Amino acid sequence: MIKKAISIFTLLSAVLLVVVISSNIPRKEVTEVRPVAAVKPNIIVIFTDDQRYNTLHALGGDQVITPNLDGLVKGGTTFTHAFNMGAWHGAVCVASRAMLLTGMSVWNVKKQEADYASLAAADGFWPQQMKRAGYETYMSGKWHVDTDAGKLFDHVSNIRPGMPNQTPQGYNRPLSRQDTVWQPWKEEFGGFWKGGKHWSEVLADDAVGYIRDASKKESPFFMYLAFNAPHDPRQAPKRWLDKYPVDQIKLPASYLDDYPYKTEMGCGTDLRDEQLAPFPRTPYAVKKNIQEYYASISYMDEQVGRILDALKKSGKMDNTYILFTADHGLSVGHHGLMGKQSMFDHSMRPPLVIKGPAIPKGEKRNQQVYLQDIMATSYELAGVRKPEHVFFNSLLPLVKDAKKPGPYTEIYGCYMNLQRMVRTERYKMIIYPAASKILLFDMLKDPQEMHDIFANTSSKKILKELKMRMLEQQKMMNDPLDLSAFLNKI
Repeated sequence: MIKKAISIFTLLSAVLLVVVISSNIPRKEVTEVRPVAAVKPNIIVIFTDDQRYNTLHALGGDQVITPNLDGLVKGGTTFTHAFNMGAWHGAVCVASRAMLLTGMSVWNVKKQEADYASLAAADGFWPQQMKRAGYETYMSGKWHVDTDAGKLFDHVSNIRPGMPNQTPQGYNRPLSRQDTVWQPWKEEFGGFWKGGKHWSEVLADDAVGYIRDASKKESPFFMYLAFNAPHDPRQAPKRWLDKYPVDQIKLPASYLDDYPYKTEMGCGTDLRDEQLAPFPRTPYAVKKNIQEYYASISYMDEQVGRILDALKKSGKMDNTYILFTADHGLSVGHHGLMGKQSMFDHSMRPPLVIKGPAIPKGEKRNQQVYLQDIMATSYELAGVRKPEHVFFNSLLPLVKDAKKPGPYTEIYGCYMNLQRMVRTERYKMIIYPAASKILLFDMLKDPQEMHDIFANTSSKKILKELKMRMLEQQKMMNDPLDLSAFLNKI
């Protein structure tokens, strides 16, 4: 009995000694929340290129075949009004991705672009923050940001450029039904077929392989999967083109042969994206481009299905969040335009879906947000304190409370010094400074943006309010374009 009492006393003394010693060890200040690795969720970002918000069957694309992306919509929460801010040159995806990967707003990230090295040195990029939070990071696909992805991610596979190569035969087509030289399934034209296997399939191969390896590890992973599709050249196997007979393709309600302000807004005959189809547009040429656009999306959707199947087989699905969106939209015939360099919804509004543990299934949120908010959302999911330079906001508060007001009182848009836009939940004002033109749309009554109400007497009060909102947004965004003299005419 005496020996037992001595043993207990000895044990208590040892514990007390450890506590005393530990209390005197200097501790590094904790700057971010680090949940236990065993319960930290995995995060997969599926990011597409040039995909408009309604090109999922489940989101209004009645002619589009997208069963796997539809599954994300049915199994998660969709943000119906997500936007890209715009860009400082024709490659809108560069600005969009720069904002996404840094968290900075459009004009601030343009300034930062010249000094990405200092941001990287401060671990200011998205994958660097995830790595600091204990994640193994991985990327495959389109990069198009002027810094080395290999220095930001733990693992990188098959980095792709801004777009697959186009050929002369891929432009100004089709001129007629007999114009069949360029076809999406012809591998001799390169593009997505360069290397012998379609790039969408290669990306899925990469992702499946990484998920298989990650399933054997305990550490959480962050995957950035950036498809080049459905960017042009819009290529896919013939079996997918055959599912979209061109004569059954519907023209957009806002179809025009020619947009009257195309030159002043920077979308004239000298812009690469606009050169894909003939000027003026023809119904057949637009239908053919839409056919190829849909086929490219469906083939990409097929590859997304492979990624999701691999995730299910890995046993990690129940502890994984999937964030799906695109860098912007694409017009493909809307308003007589082909590219994404406009302030119309079809060009700046992509789909955005979040699926994962405790995320409501099959629900929609209509608050206006920016697509880059998925970055801040992932930070909250991972327990990362949002860095001060990050402009965007987590979407989780809106996921949890459908009635909660969005983080933005209005949405701002820009394209070079040729276009500006501001929109509330109901009204949108677009400015073409070179044309001295202001457009006003009632987005509730006219979601296709076909009826300009600028000249209506009843619009004067609305325009004055939007003028003030525009000037406030320009100031907040450090917008270099001075519109004050022009807007004072309203």
